[in-house]
Amino acid sequence: MSRKLYSLCGTDRARPFSPHVWKTKLSLAHKGLEFDVVPVGFTEIPKVEEGATRLVPLLRDGDRLVQDSFSIAVYLEENYPDRPSLFGGSGGVAMARFVEGWSQTTLHPAIARIIITDIHDSLDPVDRVYFRESREVRFGTSLEAVAETGRAALATFAEKLEPLRHMLKFQPYFGGELPLFADYIVFGALQWARIVSPQRLLSPGDPVTDWFERCLDLHDGIGRSVTAA
Repeated sequence: MSRKLYSLCGTDRARPFSPHVWKTKLSLAHKGLEFDVVPVGFTEIPKVEEGATRLVPLLRDGDRLVQDSFSIAVYLEENYPDRPSLFGGSGGVAMARFVEGWSQTTLHPAIARIIITDIHDSLDPVDRVYFRESREVRFGTSLEAVAETGRAALATFAEKLEPLRHMLKFQPYFGGELPLFADYIVFGALQWARIVSPQRLLSPGDPVTDWFERCLDLHDGIGRSVTAA
């Protein structure tokens, strides 16, 4: 198959965990496009496709290379217009930009603090060294100190989901009756934690939990292809 998706993983190559790759996996499934997953560790990424990227996801579609989950979604929308839409029009693109901003600035920082040592412990030794060094520079402190702040982040995480919870009073997905790329953005963040950490971010009976379960079942259950930690 000429379509390849490079995907971040740890020691267990069958457990890709990158939230951004999960956005792309669901986007490809949404479009009904077949693809092969190529698992790579953190320190292998610069060697992919002759140094084409420093980050995943990276999609090879025939002779095209596309990186960044949002750019890939736009590419799929433009190049496969006869297949189900990921955005439902230009307004959906604008909405997804907002949702991505909310996810990246509100959800991701909290999740990273909650699961940071679980990510580290899931990696190969060479990637553990890279991860510790790069994240301690990013956070300005040790991984263990970051993890300490994760306790408070977990205690208040449900509050950060209130915008999604409010929306779910009126419709089952960001896209209304059917999911769009905006759903996959938030799903990717929660799937990241589900796969890599035994910490549970969602509670039974929460509408967000029900939405997440629906997303896990989408596209023949691709989200459930990797079990929870």
